[in-house]
Amino acid sequence: MAPPRVLIGQFMHETNTFSVQKTGTDAFARVLLHEGPAMVSALRGTNSETAGFLTVAEAEGWTVVPSVAAIATPAGPVTAEAWDRLGLAIARTAAAEGPFDGVLLALHGAMVTELDDDAEGALLVAVREAVGPDVPVGVTLDLHANVSDRMADLASVLCPYRTYPHVDMAETGERCARLIGDAMAGRTRPRTVLARRALAEGFDHGRTDAGPMLEALASAAKAESRPGILATSVCAGFSSADIAFMGPSVAVSYDAGVAGAEASARAIAESLMDFCVETRAHQGNTYLTPDAAAARAKVHESRAHEAGAAKPMVIADYADNPGGGAYGDATGLLKAMLDAGLRNACFGAMVDGEAAAALHAAGEGATVTLAVGGKVDPRFGGDPLTLTGTVERLTDGRFVCDGPMWRGIAKSFGPSGVLRVGGVRVLIVTNSMQITDVQQFQHAGIDPAAMATVGLKSMQHFRAAYQPLADEVLVCDTGALCSPDVRNRPFRKLRRPIWPLDPDA
Repeated sequence: MAPPRVLIGQFMHETNTFSVQKTGTDAFARVLLHEGPAMVSALRGTNSETAGFLTVAEAEGWTVVPSVAAIATPAGPVTAEAWDRLGLAIARTAAAEGPFDGVLLALHGAMVTELDDDAEGALLVAVREAVGPDVPVGVTLDLHANVSDRMADLASVLCPYRTYPHVDMAETGERCARLIGDAMAGRTRPRTVLARRALAEGFDHGRTDAGPMLEALASAAKAESRPGILATSVCAGFSSADIAFMGPSVAVSYDAGVAGAEASARAIAESLMDFCVETRAHQGNTYLTPDAAAARAKVHESRAHEAGAAKPMVIADYADNPGGGAYGDATGLLKAMLDAGLRNACFGAMVDGEAAAALHAAGEGATVTLAVGGKVDPRFGGDPLTLTGTVERLTDGRFVCDGPMWRGIAKSFGPSGVLRVGGVRVLIVTNSMQITDVQQFQHAGIDPAAMATVGLKSMQHFRAAYQPLADEVLVCDTGALCSPDVRNRPFRKLRRPIWPLDPDA
């Protein structure tokens, strides 16, 4: 008997529909884009879902047919051109290279295109048209997926991450591949049911270092011991998407060949969503103003100087997180750090290609005066800062992650530089990307562990690499595009009433 033939693909984008920056093919090329066999050689052995697929496939002797692996930094809707060029390439491979015994797809679950608010659902429709209704299809998701009814109907199994910061991408790929392997072998007949509530937010934004998400995941794991329950998937949702079905959800994949499994799956999903409603107001972060955070950093720096050595204080600009679709050019925290007179600090990454080009034009060692940040949308970035400083380092922005999240994956900020303004080293980059890895600073000659203060743009993912380095972590709200108060977003398509926009929901 010939080994099973399995199609694999990865097409991921978390779409902030409030962003003015659309996401084209070039945006994927700047982060990760490999086609055909190149996706296998590029991602094997990395902490990625595709690597997890490959680990199981190679162990089981499956014949893998690779299509596309594409990831872009969160921003506005994916263009119709990028959808056709990359997303539908997976479906075209499914049609041209079939038949297949199984399909494994690494998707985000919160992609919106110019054509469809439910991009993953649309992709699954196209793939199903190519492979047929009976071929097992496994889908990995980000923990912040907005899961649609169409996704649950068309995927045999849904497997989101179980960590935030996300450090289990490869593990999630392996888990999904094993479930599809069981289905291909005829040991199970997987189907998926879905539950949600009138909630725009829940599970404390999905944090898995503390809070209700940990309890929900523990309950989900326990539920998987019940007869016929294959996977219990808890998603916190992504609230920067103005789509009808946005919000937290629970999907339970069950074995249709086991009597009573469907009813059990529905009961599990509904119970976990009841828990989400009960804990909806839980908030794990305390959000400081930039000035308050910088003032505390100044006190910490003074104490560290007196003591001779100390771990840094890390300040996260939650609201200007490029990993949530913010522009990465908000100036509020940097201004506060400079106004506080910090003497041993770094800040990054300020996304400003114009300023990065000016640094490269001036050259290392030059003294320059230039406007930095606040250029994409002044409503969410603040005004540009006019800074005078020394060009301390220039780089091409290339680095390989070595931290818990993206270990082994090569990334690039594009042309980048370090501008030293007083005691603050400012990392200025071309390509938008949140801070998740120490190599993002180290490749530019900055050692975060040697700083008294590290200011960075990220919500939660930074914690995987930076919490172990930190004496203390602060989170601030600069009022940028990903400000934590969802009530300030101008929703038009979201189903109503819904909590917390409508308190009585």
